[in-house]
Amino acid sequence: MAKVKSKYVCQNCGYESAGYLGKCPDCGSWSSFVEELSENSSDKIVLNIPDNTPPMTLSEIEMNSEIRVKTNISEFDRVLGGGIVQGSLVLIAGDPGIGKSTILLQAGGALCNDGKTILYVSAEESAGQVKLRAERLGVKSDHLYIYPQTNFELIRKHIEEMKPDLVIVDSIQAIYTNTIQSSAGSVSQIRECCNSLMGIAKTNNISIIVIGHVTKEGNIAGPKVLEHMVDTVIQFEGDKYKSYRILRSVKNRFGNTSEVGIFEMGAKGLVEIVNPSQAFLKEYNQTQTPGSTIIVTNEGTRPLLVEVQALVGATPYPAPRRVANGVDLSRVLQILAVLEKRIGLNLSKQDVYVNVIGGIDVNEPAGDLGIALAIITCVRDVVFDPQTAIVGEIGLSGEIRGVNHIDKRITEAEKLGFKKIIIPEANEIQEKNKKIEVIKVKRIIEAITKAGGK
Repeated sequence: MAKVKSKYVCQNCGYESAGYLGKCPDCGSWSSFVEELSENSSDKIVLNIPDNTPPMTLSEIEMNSEIRVKTNISEFDRVLGGGIVQGSLVLIAGDPGIGKSTILLQAGGALCNDGKTILYVSAEESAGQVKLRAERLGVKSDHLYIYPQTNFELIRKHIEEMKPDLVIVDSIQAIYTNTIQSSAGSVSQIRECCNSLMGIAKTNNISIIVIGHVTKEGNIAGPKVLEHMVDTVIQFEGDKYKSYRILRSVKNRFGNTSEVGIFEMGAKGLVEIVNPSQAFLKEYNQTQTPGSTIIVTNEGTRPLLVEVQALVGATPYPAPRRVANGVDLSRVLQILAVLEKRIGLNLSKQDVYVNVIGGIDVNEPAGDLGIALAIITCVRDVVFDPQTAIVGEIGLSGEIRGVNHIDKRITEAEKLGFKKIIIPEANEIQEKNKKIEVIKVKRIIEAITKAGGK
């Protein structure tokens, strides 16, 4: 008889210990060890695995003509690298309520319209609850099968019997296998179930998409090896209280990890935004008030035009407040330090608020110059030229440093009808025939002079 033993496993990284530890020696997390049961048998388990795929040379390998399957959701296909690769295992993770189940049900419905067979394994909702969502999203098809189940052995059985084109598992943390004694969602269960799903995908050439939970820090719940096992890792980002969502590829063995997809959550599900810059600027006021500028930022390789607003006023408190929304606060503090030191702008007794309109996070330094000019125009109570876009990184000595993908940024600003764009002098423009006026600046003083405030 197999001897039952217990072990303690860190739920953050999968580190195993014979006894309970308050702090994990591997990842450093506190109170993350959970007791799990394991069976040790002296009898070796022999698996009769047929060898149907002997080693082959590259010339002998035959490729399927339909190696990628498009979901007809262009923003989703963009992030995947052009569509779902057959036999791939995709992990999509995000905060609760962000729209993970919604987008996959929409994608499944779109594939069913092309004659594909979809198996939707719902481990967290009943069949009736999934149907309610499907009716709201307008998904109706006889090729979409809903299977509310948490036992992996039963899920495997139906996958092998049906041979669907795509399997959606919602979610990996809710299913369990009988071969592991621990509860669903533990490190051992997640690792074993994901490894088995990967074997099913590769052996039967079936595409599988699994939904993953995230921790309160925003990391994917479960062992880190989970991200290593899958072919593609996609993060679903955005504030669930705001309408915009960003689908970002973190890992992709079959495509570019710099691509992003942008959606808007509506009453009938997620609607893809083909022209996000236009959507973010739909409430842009051409008459403007002081403290507002338009910057050209990049999300992956896609340029986006977003509005940055700044508010500067005298503080009634001994220590002035610095608040940033949509941009890193440390970046704003650095810009304020440069403005005080290099152009003599005294902000030591004034509150400063910086906000990026639309709920988009500007993580790259190319928005520095736009943030600085928004602060300056608010302090001096002047209105910046509403037909001018701005791009540039500010160095500590006040110089304007070059940015990447400058031609794409200029083209995007020109397409949206802007007359001028301020860029760093260090950037070389490859496409010379531009209808938009390109203003090159070397230092922040020069940018203020040429900004065209009025």
